[in-house]
Amino acid sequence: MMTEIQNFDAEHWVKTRSSLDSNQSTFLFWSGAIYAFVPGEKRNRLFKMVGMSVSRCLLLEEGSWDFTSRELTYYLHPETGEILRHWENPWTGELLTVMHVANNPVQGHFKDKFPAQVNEDKTTFVFDIFSTYPNPLATEPKFAEYSPNSTYQSVELFKITVPTEELFNPEILSVSQLQLYWDRIGPWLPWMKMGDRPGQLIYSAYGGKVNHFTELPQLLKDEINTRVPLYKNAPKSYLDVEDVTSWLYFQKHFDAYLAGETFPLPQSEEI
Repeated sequence: MMTEIQNFDAEHWVKTRSSLDSNQSTFLFWSGAIYAFVPGEKRNRLFKMVGMSVSRCLLLEEGSWDFTSRELTYYLHPETGEILRHWENPWTGELLTVMHVANNPVQGHFKDKFPAQVNEDKTTFVFDIFSTYPNPLATEPKFAEYSPNSTYQSVELFKITVPTEELFNPEILSVSQLQLYWDRIGPWLPWMKMGDRPGQLIYSAYGGKVNHFTELPQLLKDEINTRVPLYKNAPKSYLDVEDVTSWLYFQKHFDAYLAGETFPLPQSEEI
């Protein structure tokens, strides 16, 4: 069984990650676990997790697309899988408000070629993303107990496998069968209030694509219907704003976090 690297046009990646139909919102979902990786300490699964991304691609010109999306990830009890609203930090004993991921928007631009590994009837896109940039929280003394390091650094490893036949079928605008594998190594989350304690978080997740909001995991449907209906659809156009990250969200909603409010904060549906 031979595997070869091929370069795919941007439209093939668009129909994988999202859809060639700009009127359609496309849903990816994932679930898995988050571990603490601390020097000298044993395996420690802190959370289960479940999340989703709703996206849209907008054609700019031949072979060039804008990508816009919103994403949620929930931190769950490591045994029961229930949504955590508060978390007892096992290193400090402090009871903390859990700030789930609610990033709106997450955007990009797709063009040129996308290499992928083709193994007969399956094609796998592989992305190893290393991010390093100034920590937006580091310059404010009030965040010293939450995220004091001057540099944010993480690694995200994506593998997305789809049927090769669907990629080349012009009648299919959005690949329906998709296997997503996502691993991440990153710093303590600000809401965990770990300060400069040594250690990192390791995320291990898998997921896929669904054709409609109603096919998402029940927990996500319930949360979106009752608290954040904005996440039923991707933005209708590319938004001229900065991408939201967990660090920027924490910075913006720090007072709500201190007040013990329930996250993600409610966001109504677009009119």
